[in-house]
Amino acid sequence: MKKTILLASAATMMCVFASCGGGKKAEEAPAEEAAPTATQLAINTKPLDESVNAEESFEVDKDGYISIFDGKTFKGWRGYGKDHVPGKWTIEDGSLKFNGTGGGEAQDLDGGDIIFAHKFKNFELTFDWKVAKGSNSGVFFLAQEIESTDKDGNKRLEPIYISSPEYQILDNENHPDAKMGKNGNRKSSSLYDMIPAEPQNAKPFGEWNTGKIMVYKGTVVHGQNGENVVEYHLWTPQWTDLLQASKFSEKAWPIAFELLNNLGGEKREGYIGFQDHGDDVWFRNIKVKVLD
Repeated sequence: MKKTILLASAATMMCVFASCGGGKKAEEAPAEEAAPTATQLAINTKPLDESVNAEESFEVDKDGYISIFDGKTFKGWRGYGKDHVPGKWTIEDGSLKFNGTGGGEAQDLDGGDIIFAHKFKNFELTFDWKVAKGSNSGVFFLAQEIESTDKDGNKRLEPIYISSPEYQILDNENHPDAKMGKNGNRKSSSLYDMIPAEPQNAKPFGEWNTGKIMVYKGTVVHGQNGENVVEYHLWTPQWTDLLQASKFSEKAWPIAFELLNNLGGEKREGYIGFQDHGDDVWFRNIKVKVLD
């Protein structure tokens, strides 16, 4: 029997709990007829605002994974810093697709990164992905929406990647980023610009890959095509050292260093997101299992 989760209208609620339905008593009902469990998650449909104004259901499978993309609608999704999904993101054959512009990270008004509008803390994210020839993208997690103010008092929304690690998505054979960074740390499923994925087992462009990101009490594991390929530990001296050796160092990018060194803020939670890097990319079978 399929289960559901509800996106509840309470911004401060992050816990997971069971609620009982009607029908036979547990001791009388066969296992397959047991009442479904409802899991409630807060959803923030407004950028830079903790208010909640949606209540929707998502399927939960027998192993406890929440399908956060139904293959048909953008339910639960919006643009980073936006209250809608940008037009260059479409749904194609049951997949989330970004339709490339060739403009790199320009992210024009019709483009931009997207996020699932709920903050997760300890979780396992699984997804399938594929890219077109020469494409670049990424998966973000524990992300925040960060506003900064310049010396003239003007506010701007900072890019998502200064507050989130990035699981790299790349055509390793045809995108030049694969040859940049150090020791392959910009190739597919790597912790971008910090730790290379080993083994590097990505499939060629046009073929589907499976990805996994597990976050549990600071330990993060990247998986690709059935193998664990990266492991690291947040909020540790090791993590700070990784940042200092990357493009996000305290000297090179102070605001990014501060945010990434304190991922998730006080609650150590954040959004899951997909990147607009100007190239064609597809995502499907997007599921999250809450580990709290």
